[in-house]
Amino acid sequence: MVFVTCLWNVNCTPFTHESLCYIHCMLLDYQLVPQTIVKPKSFVGLMALYESNYLRLLQLIPELERLDGCFRSRVAGACELHVEILERCRYTVTMSLTYYFENGDERVADPDMTVRVYLDGQLAEVMYLGGDHRDAELRRLAKVHRLELDGRWEKNIVLNKWLDYLTHQGHLILER
Repeated sequence: MVFVTCLWNVNCTPFTHESLCYIHCMLLDYQLVPQTIVKPKSFVGLMALYESNYLRLLQLIPELERLDGCFRSRVAGACELHVEILERCRYTVTMSLTYYFENGDERVADPDMTVRVYLDGQLAEVMYLGGDHRDAELRRLAKVHRLELDGRWEKNIVLNKWLDYLTHQGHLILER
């Protein structure tokens, strides 16, 4: 794998060559599909992916059904994860998940993701994934997979891998 020259280090600032932040590790396994016995890109496969996203989200946010507001998770040597509950209804929770980076006077969210959780169906799907990633390799991957994957499949694979990565880093959202 060829890494781009501008990635992010543990402090989430520009760094040359190698990255210790989320991009490097996510890129290493971006082609892996969650273990299923269904055909990828099929309706059944997509539902299995939504279920996997829900289970991974519960590992990250065990109290998802009761929390409301904005939360941050800090892990030594990792980017700070920001979670905001945008909407809470009887059977759904809509939230944003992101890292924030400083770009001069501007604060940039990347990945900028909105996720809807269906509490009754125990599913989670990406409603929005910002398309202009700061990292050239993520932009290249999105372009390559835009042609071969349906939009929902692509966005939810990204969520699935990112949730797995966040959990392995030790991120956990409990209280403010």
